[in-house]
Amino acid sequence: MFTLSPDKNMQTDLSVQNVTKKFEEFTAVDSVSFDVEQGRFFSILGPSGCGKTTLLRMIAGFTEPTDGTISIRGKNMAGIVPNKRPVNLIFQHLALFPMMNVAENIAFGLQRQGVGKADIRKKTETILERVGLPGFAGKKIDQLSGGQKQRVAIARCLVLEPTVLLLDEPLGALDLKLRDQMKVELKKLQAKVGTTFVYITHDQSEALVMSDYVAVMNNGRFEQVDTPQNLYSNPATPFTAQFVGDNNAWSGRITELSGTRATIVTPEGNSFTVNTNGKSLPPDAGVDLFLRPEAMLIQPDPAMEQLNRFEVTVKAILFDGANSRLLATPLNSEKELIIGLPQNRQFDHIRPADRIEIGWHEDSGTCFPGKEAKS
Repeated sequence: MFTLSPDKNMQTDLSVQNVTKKFEEFTAVDSVSFDVEQGRFFSILGPSGCGKTTLLRMIAGFTEPTDGTISIRGKNMAGIVPNKRPVNLIFQHLALFPMMNVAENIAFGLQRQGVGKADIRKKTETILERVGLPGFAGKKIDQLSGGQKQRVAIARCLVLEPTVLLLDEPLGALDLKLRDQMKVELKKLQAKVGTTFVYITHDQSEALVMSDYVAVMNNGRFEQVDTPQNLYSNPATPFTAQFVGDNNAWSGRITELSGTRATIVTPEGNSFTVNTNGKSLPPDAGVDLFLRPEAMLIQPDPAMEQLNRFEVTVKAILFDGANSRLLATPLNSEKELIIGLPQNRQFDHIRPADRIEIGWHEDSGTCFPGKEAKS
């Protein structure tokens, strides 16, 4: 089971234990277990069809697990219908009522609970302040921007004081610039209100920017649960290495082992030395090697030690401001590599078809047993 923090003084808001969901012969969620502590922003990141929405729907109560238990604040949710659970769910399509103004949208759930008018007015004003929309109570929904609609949808849920707020790809319908703005806004909002957020997305940037912890999901299982920093820097599986961030990948075979250092030779003829980081990789084993674009140094200082060095031919310059990169191929190879262009050095002289030296430090690569090693 993945437990997100060893701090026993913090209350667990959500506990999922050995939860499985089968649809006839298909297993959508396969024995998933994890705990989320109070006040965390926890994201489930994975490709379409990996089971993340099914898992969220089980937490919300719209789908019953085939096996396992889901508990909120220590109470088993088995048999408890969605509107009786201390959770609220926000979908990509926000389902705001266009015929109602902002205050009426937020008040809808409170009215259904039988809350008095004076309390509704006070709660509505308070939650609008908390989500940064004071004075918006009388506005119509079609008068709001996309980001403001997002905050109204969140306010409508938070005013009901759920233990856990579930968010099902709520930024997916926004344009790119607004989505980038809302990532920051959601993170700030969650920190301000202190409610536990469980957020699902296929967008790695959303998960990494906003979350305290991220679960990477694949084929119904969690590959790794960790902080965004550790997911990026220390992926536990090849899937995580490929799915979280960009990576250059080689397949090769170990030709020499010396302590924690392994020499790997690729089919293209490259010979690299890499730190195995404690992985059990026997001599002559097949391995998969991953390397981040920003770990590749362009025309490194000849005096720098412990570098793997090789030459590439530049195919294209991919300009994207601070994220600009080179697309290149090693000599005598068709493999395409993405190489980060650092902002602290000028490489304006590089042009397509140039031949340049690339280097990367032995500790920068991440390797895993390859298919040949595992068969």
